[in-house]
Amino acid sequence: MIPRYQIVIFSILLLASLAMGGMLWHLRQRAHERLVAGVDSAPTKAPEVAPAEKATLMVANDDDNSLLPQVHSLPLPTDPGSRARAVLGRLLEIYAAPNATHPVPGGATSVSQVFLLPAAAGPARSAPHKISATITVDENEASTRATSSAGPEVAVVNLTTNFVASHPSGLETETLTVLSICGTIHANLPRVTEVRFLVDGQQRPSLAGHADLTRTYLVSDAAGVGALPTEVVHP
Repeated sequence: MIPRYQIVIFSILLLASLAMGGMLWHLRQRAHERLVAGVDSAPTKAPEVAPAEKATLMVANDDDNSLLPQVHSLPLPTDPGSRARAVLGRLLEIYAAPNATHPVPGGATSVSQVFLLPAAAGPARSAPHKISATITVDENEASTRATSSAGPEVAVVNLTTNFVASHPSGLETETLTVLSICGTIHANLPRVTEVRFLVDGQQRPSLAGHADLTRTYLVSDAAGVGALPTEVVHP
């Protein structure tokens, strides 16, 4: 037979266990309610989406070696360097499409960065000159410098190695790619008068064996070929 004192002790321990369990459950419920209230009251910030604007792309056509202007509607950032990268991304998406008039693989990711810098004044602007072997200034700083300058600007286009490695070889096709990039940048950023090219931040002799990437290109080289802009609106 169980002694009376053991029954009393067991009863006290059972009641204490039930009381502790009830307290823990209550504290857990309060913590859960505070967590839910905190999540519900936290402000939800909508993702920033650049407004759609019209951009002119100088699209190359291999049939007659021309550049045909097309007007596309696409979201464009306010930063000039980012805008240039966005329009070039759309241009290279067109080239990567199955029915492209100037087929070049790669697409929008083929341009990693576009930097804008003040152009040199005087005769040095018209003479081909070499560019830095590596990018030593970040994109925001470069764009700020160019924005603060009221004069002509240089766009430094940093291509990816994959794009250059997969680009078709040939003087005409490489030249069309380079000039279409120059013309597209100038059409959307009129202060850009010169374009230079890097590949993954490094200087490269040519695009795919022919088009010289060590020189500075004048955007005027891409002018005067093509018809009036054609309205092409994409979602």
